[in-house]
Amino acid sequence: MYYQYFGLNEAPFSIAVNPRYLFMSPRHRDALAHLLYGVGTGGGFILLTGEVGTGKTTINRCLLEQLPPDTDVAIILNPALNAMELLATACDELGISYDPDNHTLKTLTDKLHQYLLANHAAGRKTVLLIDEAQHLDFDVLEQIRLLTNLETNSEKLLQIILIGQPELAQLLARPEVRQLNQRIPARYNLEPLNLAETGAYIPHRLQVAGMTPDREIFPPAVVRGIYRPPRGIPRLINERCDRILLGAYGRNKSRADRAMLRLAVQEVLGEEAT
Repeated sequence: MYYQYFGLNEAPFSIAVNPRYLFMSPRHRDALAHLLYGVGTGGGFILLTGEVGTGKTTINRCLLEQLPPDTDVAIILNPALNAMELLATACDELGISYDPDNHTLKTLTDKLHQYLLANHAAGRKTVLLIDEAQHLDFDVLEQIRLLTNLETNSEKLLQIILIGQPELAQLLARPEVRQLNQRIPARYNLEPLNLAETGAYIPHRLQVAGMTPDREIFPPAVVRGIYRPPRGIPRLINERCDRILLGAYGRNKSRADRAMLRLAVQEVLGEEAT
């Protein structure tokens, strides 16, 4: 493969989520700190939004790796659930037993409440993380809001992290879910990389994959072309860089050039590089 041609240990621009490759731009660092702080301060809501490909899922993986050992996490990856299915999935994730053939919203909520009280008494925190939350129905969002009513006299028993595309913030701004929206004290929108960050992001990934810091495969002119629309979306940067490296390998070249960039843009997005 081409990465061996460049002396790399693995493909540096895979779109598979790998926390080792997380590039901590100031905004990514803020987003991760935002989540960790929210989990550490107790129950309630945290909202993380960002465009497709900006790195939300990678930040989530890093969050899970850095959570304190006294934290139990239920992860909901499929937002196409009704309210009862969501509660049942949360119970499954936390290892809470219930009758799969005879349960209601109330019985599931009661089971979850008992678990949260026991966890709190044992000095443990409980987190419910819901990805792609922009797809949740209104009745499910209302059920999620009701979960924050599970509390002691002094604090919430459940921390809920909602993660999604910018449409999630628009959804929460609708009058039908204003009660939930008012309960979100912590919000962060993850922006794409700027040009300088893109110029640091590309060699960062190459070095994680094994390239020595003194080597330059992507000269500044090519980096500028990679950055132009879609303007710093890491996933699309990866796709362009991957195609450019493949083109360089096919031409037996050690550095990228504008011709490789133009071809990569055409193949990835069907556009001409400018």
